[in-house]
Amino acid sequence: MSGTYAVVLAAGMGTRMKSKKHKVLHEICGKPMVLHMVDTLEAAGFDRKVIVVGASREQVMERLGDHEYAIQEEQLGTAHAVMMAKDKLGHEQGLTLVCAGDTPIIRQETLEQMLQAHRASGAAVTVLTAVVDNPFGLGRIIRDEAGNVLRIVEEKDASDEERKVQEINSSVFLYDNQLLFHALAKIDNNNAQGEYYLPDCLEVLRCEGHQVNAYVCEDPREIQGINDRAQLAIANEIIRERIAINHMKNGVTIVDPKGTYIDAGVAIGADTVLLPGTVLEGDTVIGEDCKIGPNAHLVNVTVEDGVKIQHSVLTDAVVEREATVGPFAYLRPKAHIGQGAKIGDFVEIKNAKIGAGSKVSHLSYIGDAEIGSGVNVGCGTITVNYDGVNKYKTIVGDDSFIGCNSNLVAPLTLGKKVYVAAGSTVTDDVPDGALAIARERQVTKEGYTEKLEARLKEQKK
Repeated sequence: MSGTYAVVLAAGMGTRMKSKKHKVLHEICGKPMVLHMVDTLEAAGFDRKVIVVGASREQVMERLGDHEYAIQEEQLGTAHAVMMAKDKLGHEQGLTLVCAGDTPIIRQETLEQMLQAHRASGAAVTVLTAVVDNPFGLGRIIRDEAGNVLRIVEEKDASDEERKVQEINSSVFLYDNQLLFHALAKIDNNNAQGEYYLPDCLEVLRCEGHQVNAYVCEDPREIQGINDRAQLAIANEIIRERIAINHMKNGVTIVDPKGTYIDAGVAIGADTVLLPGTVLEGDTVIGEDCKIGPNAHLVNVTVEDGVKIQHSVLTDAVVEREATVGPFAYLRPKAHIGQGAKIGDFVEIKNAKIGAGSKVSHLSYIGDAEIGSGVNVGCGTITVNYDGVNKYKTIVGDDSFIGCNSNLVAPLTLGKKVYVAAGSTVTDDVPDGALAIARERQVTKEGYTEKLEARLKEQKK
């Protein structure tokens, strides 16, 4: 039974990145570039995907996890890399797409159209190409007078006339699988680099009488490879634009798409508005009718419907429906904000649950705590959760009122409808309905100012 297969080349380290990280692991919109390619292949319906790894392969395999791999011990060229997949795919019937792990901009639709064109043509191999204004450094597509593809010539091996050709090789090929491995066995490394070039397979097959086709990509940007940080930035911009357009088509308002950064894994509900400077990363999920930004940074955050977040940073947190966060709030991991709750300016929440309708309006730190519903936490309240060795929990019951500038020294439990007087440092548990006052009594010395001024005047003599 015939199928569709893919060989993803990810063996080269990519020295122009000047990085300790493998080139294909550099992220674009929150996802390694090679995973963009693998996910696109998955979406396009390829039955199996073999990733060819080589230099620093442990990095790649650890990051990508459960995939099918082939190992290229020596980097002897692209054809040699594909040969490493022979044990896995050499016996299969069907079509095999060969692509590079550093071409993440290619769209699912382009691969589907290329498959359709290949099948309709009956060709042995189809190469994805593009016409560009500046082809310098790229392999040229050489055609005959009738427009038939003859071969692909690399820049270093091209003649002056061939270098004028503007149609370039994308390094994406679709082969009849059996003919692919047949042609690989017949190529040599007689070229300027002394490597085995995959494009040479085209000439082998053509000389044997097989048809060689090219499918021209509508948007040349899609086939752009990534070899350095500048090209990485360009790819980020292209894919970020696509992500924003997709969300807008699904009912999300993005006021300034160029000033909004959304990772590939983010989900956003309809009628949510993203204001400029918003950064949404990781597995962030945002519900409907929310207003996020300006200048909100969310990483792995779940936001329910109708939430408002502005000028704030949230990481690994949950914000329930109709709650408000900010401006200038900081929600750290395991912060859980209840329905309709309010987290105001210069408030930090860490590993704490804030109940429905509760308010922590300003200048407070709530860490390792469980705050009930309907609680008012006054300005300057601190949960004193750390003794230098261990962290301890503070529990505040429903409908309690914590006065301004209070210190709640954990471990501590305050019951329901408890009042804490402003300026108190509370160290003992407080039962339901009680008032806790933990501060020195005020002493007022009348006439003190006059006596002080007289003493100071005497000291100056």
